[in-house]
Amino acid sequence: MKNVTHSFVFLAHWPFAGSFGLNTDILATNLINLTVVVGVLIFFGKGVCASCLLKDLLDNRKQRILSTIRNSEELRRGTLEQLEKARLRLQKVELEADEYRMNGYSEIEREKANLINATSMSLEQLEKSKNETLYFEKQKAMNQVRQRVFQQAVQGALGTLNSCLNTELHFRTIRANIGILGAIEWKR
Repeated sequence: MKNVTHSFVFLAHWPFAGSFGLNTDILATNLINLTVVVGVLIFFGKGVCASCLLKDLLDNRKQRILSTIRNSEELRRGTLEQLEKARLRLQKVELEADEYRMNGYSEIEREKANLINATSMSLEQLEKSKNETLYFEKQKAMNQVRQRVFQQAVQGALGTLNSCLNTELHFRTIRANIGILGAIEWKR
């Protein structure tokens, strides 16, 4: 308001050229026209319209600011809700990952135990098979030694008998054996 009155005072100090004419200075003309319009509005509206206009502009501005703040608050709440949902999903995913990790570790431990047990059983079977093979080889070797000893004993006995036996002793031995065999058959 003070600026408007200063404008009128400013206009009062303009020197008159002495005649009425067309002013081609656009800036000065616009300033004069604006001053006249504002003066007319103040004089006829007694300042009410200007203050109403200003009040309406300020109210509109205030409403836009409040609307923007409300929208920002709603966006903030929505963002916070989304953030909370994302946190919950993250916690769920982390729990699932921990569960998978623990299940994986458990599965690895089970497989490890199964592998150790299977290897242990295989080693036991191999040890048993080895021992059986050694036993059979030992028995085979002992049988071979017995057979050789028996063959050598029989050959030695035959050699001894052949060298010691004469024909009469030979016949007596045969008759004794035939008698023993006949007695065995007679008992049957």
